[in-house]
Amino acid sequence: MTSASPQPAGDAPVLRVQTFALGPFETNCYVIRREGGTTCWVIDASFGPGPMLEYIRRHNLSPSLLALTHAHADHIGGIPEFRRAWPGLPIAIHAEESSWLGDPELNLSAGFGAPVSVPGPDRTLADGDQLELDGVPCTVIHTPGHSPGGVGFYFPTSDLLVAGDALFAGSIGRTDLPGGDFARLQRSIRERYYTLPDRTVVLPGHGPRTTIGHERLSNPFVRA
Repeated sequence: MTSASPQPAGDAPVLRVQTFALGPFETNCYVIRREGGTTCWVIDASFGPGPMLEYIRRHNLSPSLLALTHAHADHIGGIPEFRRAWPGLPIAIHAEESSWLGDPELNLSAGFGAPVSVPGPDRTLADGDQLELDGVPCTVIHTPGHSPGGVGFYFPTSDLLVAGDALFAGSIGRTDLPGGDFARLQRSIRERYYTLPDRTVVLPGHGPRTTIGHERLSNPFVRA
């Protein structure tokens, strides 16, 4: 579990980000809130989300959204526990993967021996959607290629991007799974992520954080 507070320029609000590497694939899941606020978002919920639930309760936070970067099992396996803890917590995912939450074959959980089938979503996302976390703006960026409905959540006033499994530090998401497309993922990264400011901090679905500027110059899989 790691914590960080991206420092925006000027008088923009500071975001507090708590990272949890959960489950057999050490999937990065995030609790994000405005500094000093009690409303939070959960972005992705892998297997064994107990540490996330305990953190939210310990800090007296109120989750307002469970936002999913995509619907692979290691990013949704903890949804049932979140729904038991907060029955009314809305779940949001890109429209292209809305049916995956309830289908263990599509979300790949059938192969784990522990099929995941959850209701929802309560909201479908589309490229360019404008969301707001306690007054902090967030833009949905559709980045298909690792999966058809993969998205990133970009907080422009905080120079922060939750990138899902599209872009990693020195790597990119695998494209040999159903719905994957290497050329499409390269295009998504070049046209959508690499157009963000160099200073943008990237919070990936696995592994350490990085920046857009660093990946644009050095990522061996997708060069600018």
